[in-house]
Amino acid sequence: MNDILVLYYSRHGATRELALAIAQGVDSVPGMQARVRTVPPVSTVCEATQPDIPADGPPYAELRDLEECAGLALGSPTRFGNMAASLKYFLDGTTPQWLSGALAGKPASVFTSTGSLHGGQETTLLSMMLPLLHHGMMIVGIPYTESRLTTTQTGGTPYGASHHARTGDEAGRQGISADEKALAVALGARLARTARDLVRGAQTN
Repeated sequence: MNDILVLYYSRHGATRELALAIAQGVDSVPGMQARVRTVPPVSTVCEATQPDIPADGPPYAELRDLEECAGLALGSPTRFGNMAASLKYFLDGTTPQWLSGALAGKPASVFTSTGSLHGGQETTLLSMMLPLLHHGMMIVGIPYTESRLTTTQTGGTPYGASHHARTGDEAGRQGISADEKALAVALGARLARTARDLVRGAQTN
């Protein structure tokens, strides 16, 4: 298992940009590769029917993607300080993987984007950790040895990569900042190295 599953939901593109930066970090680690997947939106009336393959972007995630991965990066925009319903809906269907322990012992990271500076990015990251902890996963964050964590004027937290979309100004139209991208790449690389070392340790034992 050399794949890191980068699983996200994105509405306006910022979370997707973070996902691609994390995937870049994963791919920079020898022997590891990113498997990027998304989830479809959910309907407010009933379960929506989506095509098997989205019109653009990565394929929709399947439960086997979780089983086959060596680690997981989970991303969502903030929704009142919590993850988006579309991502939670997918996670709510992972009871078979919880019962089998398919994710137990694997490393995981989280990432998010928010439309305002105090829009709940940190609570969203923390809330996204909860189902991963129930699955027995080990949380990997961003250490302060990453110097941009102390100098960023945009997103970035020790809990995981983040983006602050400053609505209406030029920075908001340009996508994620250089600091946000660098921290996301660093998180992806750290997650991949952790997963690689765990896999190697299990093989030697």
